[in-house]
Amino acid sequence: MLPLQPPIDPMLAKLSRELPTGDLLYEPKWDGFRCLVFRDGDELTLQSRNGKPLDRYFPELADPLRSLLPSQVVLDGELVVPVGDGLDFDALSNRIHPAASRVSLLSEETPARFVAFDLLVDGDEDLMGAPFSERRARLESRLQGVTPPVHLTPATTDPDTAQDWFARFEGAGLDGVIVKPLADPYAPGKRTLVKVKQQRTADVVVAGFRWHKDGAGVGSLLLGLWDDHGRLVNVGVASSFAAARRSELIDEIASHRVQDGEVVDHPWLEGDGTDSTPRGQHRWSGGRDTSWELLRLGLVAEVAYEQLQGDRFRHSARFQRWRPDRDVGSCRFDQLEVPPPSELRDLFALEG
Repeated sequence: MLPLQPPIDPMLAKLSRELPTGDLLYEPKWDGFRCLVFRDGDELTLQSRNGKPLDRYFPELADPLRSLLPSQVVLDGELVVPVGDGLDFDALSNRIHPAASRVSLLSEETPARFVAFDLLVDGDEDLMGAPFSERRARLESRLQGVTPPVHLTPATTDPDTAQDWFARFEGAGLDGVIVKPLADPYAPGKRTLVKVKQQRTADVVVAGFRWHKDGAGVGSLLLGLWDDHGRLVNVGVASSFAAARRSELIDEIASHRVQDGEVVDHPWLEGDGTDSTPRGQHRWSGGRDTSWELLRLGLVAEVAYEQLQGDRFRHSARFQRWRPDRDVGSCRFDQLEVPPPSELRDLFALEG
């Protein structure tokens, strides 16, 4: 029997905009689903970040994990779906589906891979109290020569190499760099790691909003950019406002709110989540009220964002300031910095 049993809270990371130096190990930050793998002989469990089982959603990994991993092991890592030359987070998210037939089809069309970056149990030994330098060395030993769909994450102690990864591999869909102190034990649920992520700014059309869940103030601003076909595409939201700021925003958008019975010409007027308009209730909303209100076009905001995936911001953007000097027609996709493509196999090749 394994000395550790699921669920285990994974270690977490705090955000930094600068790459720290010292007695550290640097790894690429994979843009996928955090996953702890428990293998005890034929028994196999895949655990999500929040302690839920993931096994039924990734059936294609069961046999490879049993054949490629040691017979008794607990690994911390990431599930990713490579598509073309990069990682596709949307394809990964689509795997969390209630229909087994749909999961089975997607497991063949867009198979997942597991990237290991920590070793918590080796045989009958609990390694969580061991320094990360020891855990990493033993991880490398246990996964030496491992083949896809299992990978050992690349790692370096050289900050210059880490900075190169930070700049170069974003085009493959990676999310930045993770920094780990070599002397630290594994600390479940603690933010003892550091994540360094890209951040850029863009001027966007604020074309709608959602009320906060408590009904007091703005919960999120709905953001749009014009594409080459003249469509105002919903690229995501700006959210996470403090309570006082939520109330202030209601006053600041008041002159652009659409009144009952008012006739407006708005590109999202008939929006139902298709054609790049905001969605209302859907199966991912968990019963939350996701209804939204239109705003007359005219408001432009500068927001900070980390990554563009397809035609949406990968995470919620952060409101910086209003831009009354900008016209809504100037808020186009062509203002965004697009990272150069980077072959994903270049990154996987670093394992050797």
